Amino acid sequence: MDWKGLPVLVTGGASFIGSHLVDALVLAGARVTVVDNLSSGRLENLRSHLDSQQIRFMEADLRRQDAAEAAVEGQNCVFHLAADHGGRGYIETHDAACAVNLMLDGIVFDACRRAGVQRVVYASSGCVYPSYIQGDADNIVNLCEDSVGPPFDSDGIYGWAKLMGEKTLSAYAQEYGMKTVSCRYFTAYGPRATENHAVMAMIARSFIKQNPFEVWGTGKQVRNWTYVSDIVEGTLKAAEHAGAGGAINIGTMEGTTVLDAAEMILKRMGNSPVIVTRPDMPTGPYYRIADNEKLAKLSGWRPRVSLAEGLEQTINWYCANKSQSEIRAKLPQLLSER
Repeated sequence: MDWKGLPVLVTGGASFIGSHLVDALVLAGARVTVVDNLSSGRLENLRSHLDSQQIRFMEADLRRQDAAEAAVEGQNCVFHLAADHGGRGYIETHDAACAVNLMLDGIVFDACRRAGVQRVVYASSGCVYPSYIQGDADNIVNLCEDSVGPPFDSDGIYGWAKLMGEKTLSAYAQEYGMKTVSCRYFTAYGPRATENHAVMAMIARSFIKQNPFEVWGTGKQVRNWTYVSDIVEGTLKAAEHAGAGGAINIGTMEGTTVLDAAEMILKRMGNSPVIVTRPDMPTGPYYRIADNEKLAKLSGWRPRVSLAEGLEQTINWYCANKSQSEIRAKLPQLLSER
């Protein structure tokens, strides 16, 4: 798909994944507009594009219908990443805030329909998958797209809201002929991510030389951490194949336990603290690994960045951009807030 000159909107484009997607779209020559209410996004993530006037930025709350209508007007493709979201430390303690996504998604999708937007790409989540099939770390089953079905058992209110967003968008595709796709992201990490995500939390703890070093849960939870550049590339590939409201997994199939990831981080950062597990803290499912064959067959996409490579790049960014004294003072808040 040729993005050159195409008018494209990225909602939530000042946040972690959104800003990396903006980078890729600018590089591809798209005419990019970003809308963000800056509740968790940071203008610094877009600074080079703002300074060079390569993008148009709108600070607005998309829960307002007039703001959503103004943002989508004249756009050919809308990447809808705006959401009240975070890592496990956030979504398990902010159900009411995450429930707002139900309203947000509905308003944005309807504004896209009214404006005649041709293509809508929705940032969904691995949290839509039934919790009951992710409960045994000794019986790992890769999650394929059709695993989402009755009996539905999404991961908390955040997961239910994402599932309803998918269902709503699918209905718009079927009834109004919109080209749509829901991208189910799996455990994204990388530069610009926040500390309420597990990898970033562990990097932050190592950065301030926490000892004992806390790992939430038993540490045996298995995740497929997916580097942000792979998430972005997969999103663009999925956009090219947007159709009648389907969903596509975007994640690596490289499963790693939380304890193993912690040890990789500590080794890279030269620390050897006592590791203590915290089963009393937000944990999530025992395993979550995507089956990524659907997107691979559609487009040839495969993740390029191994966990070891991604951690190296993320740690380098973190150490170059963070202050030990500030992180040490604010870490408890950073682990559970946006």
